[in-house]
Amino acid sequence: MSPPSAPKTPKAKTDSITAYMRERGEKARAAARVLARAETGTKNAALFALSKILIDEAAEIQAANAADLRDGRAAKLDDAMLDRLELNGDRIRAMAEGVREIANLPDPVGELCELKQRPSGIQVGRMRVPLGVVGIIYESRPNVTADAAALCLKSGNAAILRGGSEALRSNLAIARCIERALTDAGLPRDGVQVLDITDRRTVTEMVAMPEYVDVVIPRGGKGLVAAVAEAARVPVIKHLDGVCHVYIDADADLEKAVAIAVNAKTQRYGTCNTMETLLVDRAIAERVLPELGRIYGEAGVEIRGCAQTRRLIPEAIPATEEDWRTEYLAPVLAVRVVDGIDAAIEHIETYGSHHTDAIVTENYGKIRRFLREVDSSSVMVNASTRFADGYEYGLGAEIGISTDKFHARGPVGLEGLTTLKWVVLGDGHVR
Repeated sequence: MSPPSAPKTPKAKTDSITAYMRERGEKARAAARVLARAETGTKNAALFALSKILIDEAAEIQAANAADLRDGRAAKLDDAMLDRLELNGDRIRAMAEGVREIANLPDPVGELCELKQRPSGIQVGRMRVPLGVVGIIYESRPNVTADAAALCLKSGNAAILRGGSEALRSNLAIARCIERALTDAGLPRDGVQVLDITDRRTVTEMVAMPEYVDVVIPRGGKGLVAAVAEAARVPVIKHLDGVCHVYIDADADLEKAVAIAVNAKTQRYGTCNTMETLLVDRAIAERVLPELGRIYGEAGVEIRGCAQTRRLIPEAIPATEEDWRTEYLAPVLAVRVVDGIDAAIEHIETYGSHHTDAIVTENYGKIRRFLREVDSSSVMVNASTRFADGYEYGLGAEIGISTDKFHARGPVGLEGLTTLKWVVLGDGHVR
């Protein structure tokens, strides 16, 4: 099969991006009303169908992805972006499995909670309901197309998905699978719309349509997220950079510490939950850093360290102030020796992005302090930061990892795509 040619942007659409986006918004709003009342069985039928179609159409998806990768290499995209862009057989199977996982999760829509009897005789509680229309802006990762569609569908939301130009063929191949699954289940095909043009004005328009879009979720570089947040007239669930830390405490089990520190950095470089800075208590630095330096060196990881780090790992280069703030998404690691847990927490608060941070220690008191005082969306004890993931948390998949505090925080799954409304149950009660 020859690689698909690059999709052409229809002239009518480029002449009027506003009209194009408003049409998409109108269709999404109409579809959202249908999806909000859809039965769980109907939504699950669409998801199981999608999972099967993704496997059946794997060859077509891979052909589209191969063309995207070819153009990405020609455009000299960096290795981290190419890694995020790639859809091999294993990743397509994982994508399909993620959709099935979401289908098997409990449906949050319509759930009643906190129902209480009041002295007046009425019952007051809250019901979980869809957000409505969710706009998602993302780069590189075509698997987000399937994950986002599945999560939005199961939570009763319509979705407008705007991927990056580097993944357009891949996204449209997956979009065709989604349309088939929705149609097979008797749901509106406009319930999930993948934009077939990538003009930047589509983003500008999407975030300024509060009459059609209820919330926007940007997934991508810090510049993209900041630009969306600044221009938005609708609420934004922000996923900023992942400057994640592992702190090896003086009371750590060193065998655990080495395994965690190696996995957190080298298991995969181009992800937001990859460790970017390693902090080591001065009391055990001489016992752990030379071994870590050797392992990182064999893995091809460049170390940028403080003076004490460079003494213990001679091949390390001097770290700059900017290194402590950098999300490398590459085989580069900043390493700093610190004077205990107070200095570690202070470093994380000063330089971190409130994404995911971990402590390795056997000291219960320090565990309690770290959990309480580190203000990140995920805080881990004796575990790799790579576990900060919707699938690993039992969410089936995630729409992103929010570093905000409202409306959702951490991996955003089904509950994060719903909100609560008050309900009052009476029997002719008057006040």
